[in-house]
Amino acid sequence: MEKITSFTIDHLRLVPGVYVSRIDYVAGNPVTTFDIRMTSPNDEPVMNTAEVHTIEHLAATFLRNHETYADKTIYFGPMGCRTGFYLLLAGQYESRDIVPLMTEMFTFIADFEGEVPGASAKDCGNYLDMNLPMARYLAKKYLDNVLLNITDAQLTYPA
Repeated sequence: MEKITSFTIDHLRLVPGVYVSRIDYVAGNPVTTFDIRMTSPNDEPVMNTAEVHTIEHLAATFLRNHETYADKTIYFGPMGCRTGFYLLLAGQYESRDIVPLMTEMFTFIADFEGEVPGASAKDCGNYLDMNLPMARYLAKKYLDNVLLNITDAQLTYPA
């Protein structure tokens, strides 16, 4: 079997950033998969499931209610390694194209107060596994350390 694209990236040189992971075509229409890398793989601790779960609920809610991207959002969810998230958008994009969207989204998460959307037994299969304070902390850290001063090295996978 061939390695899938995401396993061909040098995770020893990968830094937190926003990357185009791949562009696929569905019925002739492009779908861009983004790697929203929040932690440095194999270098710093991964995120715990509670904060990952909280970020996923908040980000999915934000994206599916966004004035411009609601109808373009196909999926937002965590990476199995817990170092970031995948975002799938209908259309063909470059990493830099969604930095304003990610800045807006992570600001929303960092500033969020109240009940996490969908965090109830009726709405979620594991609603008790949530940590809003840590999700807010990680969102703010990603904003400050990555999104607000993003560099070309944080927009293109390492060679």
